[in-house]
Amino acid sequence: MARLTIRIDFDDGSALGPGKVRLLELVAETGSIRKAAAGMKMSYRKAWLLLKALEKTFGRPLIETTTGGARGGGASLTALGEAVVTRYREIGREAVRGSARHLTYLSNKAMRK
Repeated sequence: MARLTIRIDFDDGSALGPGKVRLLELVAETGSIRKAAAGMKMSYRKAWLLLKALEKTFGRPLIETTTGGARGGGASLTALGEAVVTRYREIGREAVRGSARHLTYLSNKAMRK
């Protein structure tokens, strides 16, 4: 079956797609930028740059970090970060619902090559 992937291109040239959203989800799940990056098989630096790009796109941080301490610091999503993930996933669900019969048609045609 074909799979629908959503990418949102903003007027300023930035974009929000499945990779950046998955990075945010992994930060929320692991409480760590480093662990989220490892989960996506990318460097910490690349993950950090993607998160900074999201901050630039939305004008505010999507994650908040704490440093040091007995627990070693960590990262979590801000309310905006949670909203971005939630809205993106809902857009995806709605798009899949609205296009299911078309995806089925295209999948069937592709499998009959």
